[in-house]
Amino acid sequence: MDVEPNGDTDRTTAPTPPEVIEEPPQPQEAITQPAKLLRIASMVRELLDETRQASLDEPGRIRLRQVYERSVGELEEILSPDLKEELDSLAPPMQGVPTESEIRVAQAQLVGWLEGLFHGIQAALFAQQAAARAQFEELRRRGLPSGQQGPPDQGKTPGQYL
Repeated sequence: MDVEPNGDTDRTTAPTPPEVIEEPPQPQEAITQPAKLLRIASMVRELLDETRQASLDEPGRIRLRQVYERSVGELEEILSPDLKEELDSLAPPMQGVPTESEIRVAQAQLVGWLEGLFHGIQAALFAQQAAARAQFEELRRRGLPSGQQGPPDQGKTPGQYL
């Protein structure tokens, strides 16, 4: 609001708020059953270790392909649409009787993706924890009168409680 020389206020020149540009919401990566994710990841990791140590005959390779495809299917059931799409692009189904090399590569790729997913979860949890800590510190800072550094009972005035 501007004040005119005669003391009146001019309401026509009120400052306008800055224009806010809203970005489209980012897809929320989510996992509906974390325990199931951990079980599948452990199984796939163990299978990868086993295929490295043993030579596989044709029935064994067929069985491993079936287990691999079932694992991917089970994972897709517990992932958000964006993670499901990412998994689909990185873990395509195997055709026919795969070679030992194809099985190892597919399983290693799946294990790598799962490990990346776990790192992403850990990073997200760390970021949430840091944001919560910062928010708590801000609340704590605002709750203490200026100049008061200790707990509220040590100062002259009590602090605000949540």
